[in-house]
Amino acid sequence: MKNLNKTKRLVVPALPLLLLLLATPAATAQQNGLPEGHPPIGNSAMPGTHSVPPTGASVSGNVIETMDSGGYTYVHVDAAARSIWAAAPQFSVKVGDRVSVPTVSPMQNYRSDTLARTFPLIYFAGKIRVAAAGSSIANAADKSSPHPGSGRAKPVAESEVVGIVKPDGGSTVGELFDAGRGLAGSEVAIRGRVVKFSPRIMGTNWLHLQDGTVGKNGSNDLIVTTDDVASVGDLVLVRGVVSADRDFGYGYTYDLMVEGAKLAVE
Repeated sequence: MKNLNKTKRLVVPALPLLLLLLATPAATAQQNGLPEGHPPIGNSAMPGTHSVPPTGASVSGNVIETMDSGGYTYVHVDAAARSIWAAAPQFSVKVGDRVSVPTVSPMQNYRSDTLARTFPLIYFAGKIRVAAAGSSIANAADKSSPHPGSGRAKPVAESEVVGIVKPDGGSTVGELFDAGRGLAGSEVAIRGRVVKFSPRIMGTNWLHLQDGTVGKNGSNDLIVTTDDVASVGDLVLVRGVVSADRDFGYGYTYDLMVEGAKLAVE
């Protein structure tokens, strides 16, 4: 009997240790999907690490340092109240450029072997938006225009659009808006009058095109991006690819638009 009691006293204290050992694999599994030795991502706390601000927004500021390495471009951004590091697949940027960095993917204590340095906190992004030095990407959208995504604008005078003929095999502005997302990814041809032209915003030219037609939802103003140049009042033939639900940030959101177009002034 004495031996049995002694055994019980030995087994009971061992239970907490057993439970701790059983819990260890679950804790380790929380890091599944990360490379061995990879630092924690997001808001997970570690002694000595920088706290991570809430994600989901973006931070804008001027680039004060930049370098390319391992297929990525790293930027050190002066964001007024603080400075941050960010990285994205290699892109063109220089010191003095103003950028906007999505803060959805923070990483703490990230070690870059190609740069031989550790970043206490860095944001990785699919794309970092760039505006020219001294410009304001937050205010880059034309405040005089209607809501960018509506496709509606004050129609031009009838004399400006009378006689505009739909191109062979192409669409009118109204038909394009009626077809909507069904044309996303398709190349289209549209003839219309340039009613607004904004050069070199986010690396491309932007124009508003009208042809006197109106979609069933009232949309009459088509946004087109292009590397070509036109003047307000030009009659142009546009050939480009339709995009739907485009959000460039900085107030540039569009239900439907044409991107990467080629223009022929007629």
